[in-house]
Amino acid sequence: MSKFVDCEREQAFLLPPDLRDWIPEDDLAHFVIEAVERVAIGAFKVNERGTGSAQYHLRMMLALLIYCYANGIFSSRRIERATHRDIGVRFVAVNRHPDHDTIATFRRENFAAVAESFLQVLLLAKELKLLKLGVVSVDGSKFDASASKHRSVSYARAGELVDQLRLEIGELLARAEAADGSGEEDPQALPKAIARREALRDQLDAARRRLEAQAKARAEAERAAYQAKVAARAQRKGRAKGKHPKPPDEAPGRAEQSNLSDPDSRLMRKSKNHEYRQAYNAQAVVDAEGSQLILGTRVSQCASDRNELVANIVAIPAAVGRPETALADNGYANGEEVAALAERGIEALVATGAAGRRRRHDFRPAQAGAAPTEPKAEWLQAMAAKLASEQGQALYQLRQQTVEPVFGIIKTVLGFTRFTLRGQGKVAGEWDLVALAYNCKRLHKLELASAR
Repeated sequence: MSKFVDCEREQAFLLPPDLRDWIPEDDLAHFVIEAVERVAIGAFKVNERGTGSAQYHLRMMLALLIYCYANGIFSSRRIERATHRDIGVRFVAVNRHPDHDTIATFRRENFAAVAESFLQVLLLAKELKLLKLGVVSVDGSKFDASASKHRSVSYARAGELVDQLRLEIGELLARAEAADGSGEEDPQALPKAIARREALRDQLDAARRRLEAQAKARAEAERAAYQAKVAARAQRKGRAKGKHPKPPDEAPGRAEQSNLSDPDSRLMRKSKNHEYRQAYNAQAVVDAEGSQLILGTRVSQCASDRNELVANIVAIPAAVGRPETALADNGYANGEEVAALAERGIEALVATGAAGRRRRHDFRPAQAGAAPTEPKAEWLQAMAAKLASEQGQALYQLRQQTVEPVFGIIKTVLGFTRFTLRGQGKVAGEWDLVALAYNCKRLHKLELASAR
């Protein structure tokens, strides 16, 4: 008697007439489809030309993106392939198979619908009483850009390369003229070589113009502070005047860099113990009172979190509400940001030092040097006193338990570590999509747990 289940591949499959019979009742696909139904059609970009083939349904396309991102499928080509191979994706796509160009175009053009869906999922969580907007945790993490750091060039080096390329182009043009009709040179090789150098020269010229524009904008932003210093110096007498303030420089520094693939990305590193990477600083505000849902997202070009706290809290949709307390690590320690939140009626608990980054029983050698000094600024002293209290310690411990696991899940479980789009605006839209996929996955689990 055989102990094996029949494996007859010639037997025709008797498929169920309804694809829903293949999907478990508690599958995420059902939740995503219901969540997308809450998004108004007006939030989508619609092709109004009235020509060509009929469009795929907009809600179906959005559900397809969310479901795929929640299952670690980010590439438009992989999403297209999944509509054939993955039963869950096939169900969400209603047995349709949009090509990768259609998927990529829809993703680029419908970030407004993603933002609206992000809001609707949070409002659904409030309706289900799974979201409490009292205490939130704020953090940021570096995600690779869709660009190589080896495509970054400094202002000075770009100028040198432009001059070198102009000489090479001139030499190639002279060779092309001399070889015209002689048959000594390949008639196709020289034009291609010239075109490659001209394209690289144009890219380097554009990089220099970007750096010059950034330098001018920076100087304009610093001009008011410079004029205030000049006016204050003019009121002083004698030696009290001090040195004349240095005016803002409108020219970029020789070492300032721009990336040729994604000019908006920056060279960043997680800490001094990590290598530099071409990346963006993705920010998230997370509910710290149980749900661990992402409430607000932003993408920063700055590696430091020092000036990101207020902007992150403001990024929470107004319809969701405003928190009472915000928790953040030492990277956000900025007295002006803390004061600005206080003016909005939001208390901030921010770590005042980096001493806590070393474990009590750290395996690394003990760091030599002076003992950590007490904070001198008044706001730092007040913050240290808050954190030393029993209530402050209990609240601040929530930060590590809430926001850090969210980034861990996004990077490890979802597998999202690198943006697929380029440009800060598009990257911010993709980060919204990642957060939306995470929220759907998280809220779906919370809903199932509450129903048991």
